Amino acid sequence: MRKNGGVSVSSLGIVETQTATVFDPAHPLRMRSGATLENVEVAYETYGTLNEARNNAIYICHALTGDAHAAGHHEGEDRPGWWDNMIGPGKPIDTNRWFVVASNILGGCRGTTGPSSTNPATGEPYALDFPLLDMADFVSVHRGLARHLGIEQFAAVVGGSLGGMQVLQWALSHPADMGRALIFAASSRLTAQNIAFSAVGRQAIMRDSGFNDGQFLTRGTKPSKGLSVARMMAHITYLSEEAFQEKFGRSAQQGELSPNFGIDFAVESYLEHQGERFLSRFDPLSYLYLTRVMDYFDPFADEKALDALIADPVRFLVVSFDTDWRFSTEHSRRIVRHLEGAGLPTSFREIHSPWGHDSFLLEVEQYHETVRAFLDRAGEEIA
Repeated sequence: MRKNGGVSVSSLGIVETQTATVFDPAHPLRMRSGATLENVEVAYETYGTLNEARNNAIYICHALTGDAHAAGHHEGEDRPGWWDNMIGPGKPIDTNRWFVVASNILGGCRGTTGPSSTNPATGEPYALDFPLLDMADFVSVHRGLARHLGIEQFAAVVGGSLGGMQVLQWALSHPADMGRALIFAASSRLTAQNIAFSAVGRQAIMRDSGFNDGQFLTRGTKPSKGLSVARMMAHITYLSEEAFQEKFGRSAQQGELSPNFGIDFAVESYLEHQGERFLSRFDPLSYLYLTRVMDYFDPFADEKALDALIADPVRFLVVSFDTDWRFSTEHSRRIVRHLEGAGLPTSFREIHSPWGHDSFLLEVEQYHETVRAFLDRAGEEIA
């Protein structure tokens, strides 16, 4: 694809992250746990143009380590947003047609209120005094941003992995907020194995001497080793064995293998790089809080979970990837069974991709074609 000054010609170009206060002491956020947050700020980006009828908006929910910068480029940075292959002019989420909103999640560390934010009651970071979160709390903050932007209904709400869980919760709780829901590589209930992976990651962070019982921000330390190990282990689960074999095989990092306890294989160097890179952009406390939300998510355990949706149906697209073993196709099929069992209009597709769970972030042709077709139909309905 042609480039212009380091930015793809079909890219959105330069974009900016904005911040909005969506809850304040006069209108605090009342959380599912019963706790209250008096101040909630949200980092967000928008792409495209909101039409006069205000009915062409799409909301993007990000995954565990994502942020508001979903597409385009920030000034002075070559690296595009995390979903730049999906969002932009002529792309599956076409900003020539759609007004796209992407925000950083509650509890995140990229501009939205979270456990490292200042607690107004103490003047110091919340740390582990930050309330435990629920998927419904994420949705409450998304809806707060929608109110701030003056959008009453989204043509579609879209997300993968943890983002897909948010989409599902939002559709179940407030179906009138959206016309369509697109859920990629997600789950409605984690398996014991998935919970175990997250538990080990959290333990790596909390057992690091730099964690200091969560008070590391005020004590001048950081559980960097634990956070990097958590990221390394999680990253293993995001790729398939086929992807690892194709990318690395048993290749040596430096010419030929020389047995030692350091980094000798190329795959070891890759994981080390992923862990180190993570340290500069993610907060250990956010990692603890956000992974724990996923563990407890089980919306269909409530016998009345689908009542609101049945009364006000949303059209669903559920997509899985055949080599995703973290949230396998069975996770998606479980969501589909519940939706179809309630008579809800649901499209499901399993896509072949060698890249495992990360496939939802990549430019996989059948996947992008499926998303484009689903949203084209939505565009025709609102035209």
